[in-house]
Amino acid sequence: MINQEIQDTLNSQMNFEMYSANIYMSMATWFDAKNLVGFANWMKVQYSEEMFHFTKFYDYINERGGRVLLSGMDAPETEWDSPLAAFENALAHEMIVTGRINDLVIQATEAKDHATVNFLQWFVGEQVEEEASVDGVIQQLKLMEGAPGGLFMLDRELGQRIFTPPVKE
Repeated sequence: MINQEIQDTLNSQMNFEMYSANIYMSMATWFDAKNLVGFANWMKVQYSEEMFHFTKFYDYINERGGRVLLSGMDAPETEWDSPLAAFENALAHEMIVTGRINDLVIQATEAKDHATVNFLQWFVGEQVEEEASVDGVIQQLKLMEGAPGGLFMLDRELGQRIFTPPVKE
């Protein structure tokens, strides 16, 4: 059976993962409106990843005999000044997620909840990948400042991204 405080924090993170998904879908709609369909695709794939994260938390809470509780959430932003600004916003958000995951690991460690510490290790590694992925696009966007043709080449590249769910352990 899962500790109530751990359950509450896991539920909070699970709901934050859904909020993260909404942020990425909002960014996808913004990119679609700008006719940057490759960028929109990248964000839709990110949405799917965030929903996968949501489901991992959902399943884990249930597996531990806990109670999953959904909560309301704020509406995400809908406008950005540029593709670079959108990705910088995404990176800032991923850094918040990383901090939240790190805090969860600390809480679970202090509670001597080794199962939850083990569960969270996947997310620790995932956040390294999440931040690097977003930062990679940011670095490309910065390199092509003043070269609008590069934006369309990157758009084409980002359109190739697909969501492949990780293999369940």
